Amino acid sequence: MKRWFPKFCGLALVLTIINAPAQIGGPGAPAGMTATIIKLFGENRAFTAKAEVELLDGSQKQLAIMPMDFSLSDKNIRVEMDLAQAKNREMPPGALESLKKMGMARVVSIINPSKKLAYVLYPDQKVLLSFGLPNEQTNAPTNSNLEKKALGNETVDGHACVKNKVTLTDDAGRPVDVILWNATDLKDFPVQIQTKEGENTSMMRFRQVQLTKPDAGLFEPPADYTRFESQQEMMQAILKKTAPTPEKK
Repeated sequence: MKRWFPKFCGLALVLTIINAPAQIGGPGAPAGMTATIIKLFGENRAFTAKAEVELLDGSQKQLAIMPMDFSLSDKNIRVEMDLAQAKNREMPPGALESLKKMGMARVVSIINPSKKLAYVLYPDQKVLLSFGLPNEQTNAPTNSNLEKKALGNETVDGHACVKNKVTLTDDAGRPVDVILWNATDLKDFPVQIQTKEGENTSMMRFRQVQLTKPDAGLFEPPADYTRFESQQEMMQAILKKTAPTPEKK
């Protein structure tokens, strides 16, 4: 499970927008690109949407695809996903059933820079993993404009879009080219985002976009969840809870 599971777990999905799959880690991975990610949405700093991340190989064959619910409010990000809906060529047989039995198929990730914390929640188990965010993320400004180079006009899911190219910088200081399809009827919201990492391509698409501010409670951890600060301790607790009860002789 260790090889494929991190691709669709926790805050990794947020990082997929920028630089997939090289930046993708497991729960507890630094989310230092969050401020840069938010810049891609321009003036749209409060919205909810259905989203889908697709990873393609060099021949444009699908490596993986993951639907999710995506919410943004100022600098706060929430991503909800159900791994049962994912498709992944590297997923071993029976792995998904194991996750379901462990109550780990549904995952919610929250980035809350105002508290300098991020959370990975497992609603079926009512547990969460919390960890601190780096100072460069929590203090990073998000109000600077991106320089865009127009590449033409295209229609995406019925939205008339301006196709733009922007260049960002990743955590290692390397330039990352991002292609945005900015919908003119949604205040230039990027209904489609494309990045490349080597031969692989990452595509993120947004549908059912609602440009209204989400409820503030979405970006706070539930009070009745058991909190862990160590992934290992959390996994041990879940395994102990879901382990079969030995039969009495």
